Amino acid sequence: MIASIRRYLRFGVFYLFVSCLPAGAAEVTLQAPDLPDTVTDRLISASVSIKASNEETASAQDLIAAARADYGRLVSVLYSSGYYGGTVSILVDGREAANLSLLNAPPDVQKIVLHVKSGPHFVFSHARVSPLAPGTELPEGFLPGQLAKSDLIVDAARAGVEGWREEGHAKADVSKQTITADHRSDTLSADIQLSPGPRLRFGDLEVGNDGNVRAKRIKEIAALPTGEVFSPDVLKTAAENLRRTGSFQSVALGEADTPNPDGSLDVTAELTAATPRRIGFGAELSSLEGVTLSSFWLHRNLFGGAERLRLDAEIGGIGGDSGGIDYSFGARFERPATFSPNTDLFLDFRIQQSDEPDFRERSVQIGGGLKHRFSSHLSGETGLSYRFSDINDDLGSRTLQYILLPSKLTWDSRDNELDARRGSFLALDATPFIGLNRNIAGARIFADVRKYQALGASENGVVLAGRVQVGSVMGASSADVPPEFLFFSGGAGTVRGQPYQSLSVNLGGGLEIGGRSFLGLSGEVRAPVSEKISAVAFVDAGYIGEDSIGFDNGEWQGGSGFGIRYDTGIGPIRLDVGTPLDSDAGSQFEFYIGIGQAF
Repeated sequence: MIASIRRYLRFGVFYLFVSCLPAGAAEVTLQAPDLPDTVTDRLISASVSIKASNEETASAQDLIAAARADYGRLVSVLYSSGYYGGTVSILVDGREAANLSLLNAPPDVQKIVLHVKSGPHFVFSHARVSPLAPGTELPEGFLPGQLAKSDLIVDAARAGVEGWREEGHAKADVSKQTITADHRSDTLSADIQLSPGPRLRFGDLEVGNDGNVRAKRIKEIAALPTGEVFSPDVLKTAAENLRRTGSFQSVALGEADTPNPDGSLDVTAELTAATPRRIGFGAELSSLEGVTLSSFWLHRNLFGGAERLRLDAEIGGIGGDSGGIDYSFGARFERPATFSPNTDLFLDFRIQQSDEPDFRERSVQIGGGLKHRFSSHLSGETGLSYRFSDINDDLGSRTLQYILLPSKLTWDSRDNELDARRGSFLALDATPFIGLNRNIAGARIFADVRKYQALGASENGVVLAGRVQVGSVMGASSADVPPEFLFFSGGAGTVRGQPYQSLSVNLGGGLEIGGRSFLGLSGEVRAPVSEKISAVAFVDAGYIGEDSIGFDNGEWQGGSGFGIRYDTGIGPIRLDVGTPLDSDAGSQFEFYIGIGQAF
């Protein structure tokens, strides 16, 4: 049997596809005369016969079942490309697949031939969706005289329904559709009638027992605006509020089938609790800084209200030549939906030792604050902290006690945090401070700006990445702030190819401290080599200044090199080799291994 669409073109040039066959599998050939490559590629992707032929375990019965299923799949591709007068014939060892019985299948299958004849292109003679909500935009191309792709009809109907839903008509749907193909004129008429239904308001959020987070807290976090006009965007935001807590493995907010008599529509929350506890480990290797090991322990629902407690521990400088052993231990508690649905309360504690080439600092910091989400891309936090530091550097030994007001504003539109191809990232940190044992006040400012641009439409093409870092300490001398507040250049986070923290402020006599100003510039070209491997060329530059602003009292350094990335599926493994851009270029090298892109 031939699946006919009433009309077809005469015999033309054949497009041939022969699958890469495992030993003993059937050969599958696609013959598609007069079809462009874009359509034949879609036919190949849609064919389950081609997929089945590449499976060594596929039996003759499996191949025949796949061939019979291909009729509808291949016709669907033709429709979606605007062809309504073509034919599809599928021969299994010379016999039409539709005439073969799965219950009496031959012992083996040697060859399957997919014959696809396109027929003429159809255009819209009539294209209408009505009634439409104010401001509804139908897809471009859904107009009389345009190519009648079936996907456009589906998209137009969906756009019409969504337009009414955005106006509060939650139960809007297609009430009638008339699709008529005229094979005499090669035209298609599409007339879609919509039923908007009543304008509804949000009703109650009905929460099932997920065995984890309390129902009251689920409602507070979701913040569904009961009594307000229904909005699909608001419903998505409520679901995202719940996902963001990390307490749920899956979140689905479903609308009730029938509105309430008062014009409200209840919403049901179908939630699956995530495993409450999680533990993780990390490692990073640098030729100069040595090995850094880190781990964390996380509880996602500490008191039954989606509270998070995270403990972090890190030890670095193992086997390195950049000072002694660094260590840190921290704890952070977060309570979502505090004071408002988009505001989280957090409490922080951290104790650490930094044993660097130019200083050693032991510190304790404790505090808390609020974090607020202004939009899907913009968030900020502010808090109040106490910090104690015991310092030994080239300025001598001293202790400092501060009240800090750390604040941060972050814009993040990256498509992938660990391996961005498009988007931008901006983090602005401002930490005003007041001395408790010294009569001083000032602020540390730091900004980190990143931009990513993929070249071309391909998802596996070249990516250009750039980064600018700017820092300044104002209102206090270098001796009046912890060394961790000052800036150094060199190493994986600033200038690759230069030794770790190799650029600082020279006090003379072999004494060095961090600078009060910093400017870092980085650029990368990331190019794919294979499906899993990509190559990177980079160049970095860094400036350290003695003053808080300006370039009069400071020095620059630069580095460049190449790297390899291996895509693990959750993020790339990174290997970079850099050399300085000075007299040591090509004779001194630094190696860096980590997870995720360098920035």
